[in-house]
Amino acid sequence: MRRLTAALPLLVAIAARPAMAAEGGMPQLDFANPLTLSQVVWLAVIFVAMYGLLSTWALPQVGSVLRDRASRIASDLDGARAAKDVADAKARAVADAARAADAQAQAEIAGAVEAAKQQAARLAEAQNAALAAKLAAAEAAIAEARARAMQSLRDVATDVAAAMAERLTGRDADRAAIAAEVAAAVARGQG
Repeated sequence: MRRLTAALPLLVAIAARPAMAAEGGMPQLDFANPLTLSQVVWLAVIFVAMYGLLSTWALPQVGSVLRDRASRIASDLDGARAAKDVADAKARAVADAARAADAQAQAEIAGAVEAAKQQAARLAEAQNAALAAKLAAAEAAIAEARARAMQSLRDVATDVAAAMAERLTGRDADRAAIAAEVAAAVARGQG
């Protein structure tokens, strides 16, 4: 209503200046014409009626709708915030569970790797022991074969020396003396 009361003096001032409008050459503002004056009066009446109707009936309903909408939006936002908080809590729980599962898996993998290392060490130790036994047996066999070869070599050397002595001297050689000399020569060569 205050705006209406502020607009009325302006309308009255416009109506009071018909001569100025006519001099300006705008027939729409020629207030000396009764038709223009009646149109301005009807404009003021319709404006006041529309203003009253809108301010008392339509605008309060629009305001009510806007308030309802604002409260519904606020309620929906509160619900969305609550749902987001629940979702964030569940996401944190899932992330914590994933970290725990990852840590457990890493621990199990480390345990399995350690068990495999220990089993491999035991297996390598057993294989090393078996190889050491085979090596000792092979060395013993080599030593025995060497001893037999040395004995055979002494016998062959004694036989060859006796045969050479018999051919050179033409007499039977003393096999015991030749065997003792061959044994002394072998002992000197090994020492």
